[in-house]
Amino acid sequence: MSQYAIQVTGLGKEYKLGSVKQRYVTLRDTIMNVVTAPIKPFMPRRKGDTRVPEEKFWALRNVSFEVKPGEVLGIIGKNGAGKSTLLKILSRITEPTEGRAVIHGRIGSLLEVGTGFHAELTGRENVFLNGAILGMKQAEIRQKFDEIVAFAEVERFIDTPVKYFSSGMYLRLAFAVAAHLEPEILIVDEVLAVGDLAFQRKCMGKMSEVAGQGRTVLFVSHNMAAMLRLCQTGILLRKGQVVASGEMQRVVQSYLQEGVELAGENRFDPARLTHPRAQEVQFTAVRARDCRGQITAQVNLTEGISIEVDYVVKTALRSVQIGFSLYNGDGTCVLTSTDLDADLSHYDRVVQPGRYTAACRIPPEYLRPGRYYIELSAMIPNVRRLDSMPRCLDFDVIDDGSVDGLLGQQRIGVVAPRLAWETAANGPYVVGVALYEDE
Repeated sequence: MSQYAIQVTGLGKEYKLGSVKQRYVTLRDTIMNVVTAPIKPFMPRRKGDTRVPEEKFWALRNVSFEVKPGEVLGIIGKNGAGKSTLLKILSRITEPTEGRAVIHGRIGSLLEVGTGFHAELTGRENVFLNGAILGMKQAEIRQKFDEIVAFAEVERFIDTPVKYFSSGMYLRLAFAVAAHLEPEILIVDEVLAVGDLAFQRKCMGKMSEVAGQGRTVLFVSHNMAAMLRLCQTGILLRKGQVVASGEMQRVVQSYLQEGVELAGENRFDPARLTHPRAQEVQFTAVRARDCRGQITAQVNLTEGISIEVDYVVKTALRSVQIGFSLYNGDGTCVLTSTDLDADLSHYDRVVQPGRYTAACRIPPEYLRPGRYYIELSAMIPNVRRLDSMPRCLDFDVIDDGSVDGLLGQQRIGVVAPRLAWETAANGPYVVGVALYEDE
């Protein structure tokens, strides 16, 4: 058996942008092209023909990494970083322009909804078709068939052509096939985000099970909490190149800190206020303040922090809700809070046009030391979203005297509040005396 399940060396993929666009060609045009071919270089270009300058674009360049058998590798990066192109090359859907990828083992891929499915075939026929593509015998597929159908929850529709399936049914069956037909290497793209929450949890459980069986998994997702839970190692792609690799925790931290500046305050572009869609509510700034009221990007754990949000209301609105979500350095949502939390009687109030500042206090000794970031949202609950600002403020929490710091220990958990405990003495302990008696 090979030491590595996947070996990627100097991999690159180049695309050509731009082409010659021509008007619709008739039979008459075709005949004329044959007749005039000898003199065509001297003829003026016909009206309707446009030439877009050709440009070369490297979706991947000089990518190298290795994956051991049974390893779960996470691949992360912003949109356009080259993640999907890399998976398509590894799945043998497209050829690389340079470099090579050596793969030892049978691959099962789930790159988009219904990958490898034929729309005219039934769900049952597609299960057997995908199994055959993976090189499995019919007896092996039959052995797994009932388990696949039960996992996908499509028993009633299994003999219906998949072109009539909803996207959710398509996805459930496609994932069930990829996960249950036991390829040595499983490649899963962001498609899990398409399913409902219950199905996402089910898929994550199955992927954990697959990883526990010693099979190799390549997983792409923007859900950093899921990446940390499933993957031991990872690579970070930026503009088609590997910029970080190794232990997943460190790779995720590199990803979350890309292009982040710690300033304590973020004033948004004034042009947002004049945007055609900015008709009702618009955020204008967000800042963090310490216990002394100073704007800061570094706060002491024992002092707490205040989050202030500036926004503009352009027209009178009822039931406006202003809130933020707080994420830690792993991308896990620590908490979400809104201005209706403290007094729900304000829910039905009418907010008049004007400029407003909303503030929220996070108490001392609540957050763990580390990097955090804020995402803002304004909405009319259960009606519509008014405005949002993803990752608009980052700050660090510094341990200046927490229980963990004083005792030199590291507890697990998302938050670290110092909770009140009461201990009462219940009498002496006597050796040989039962503590509890059977009733």
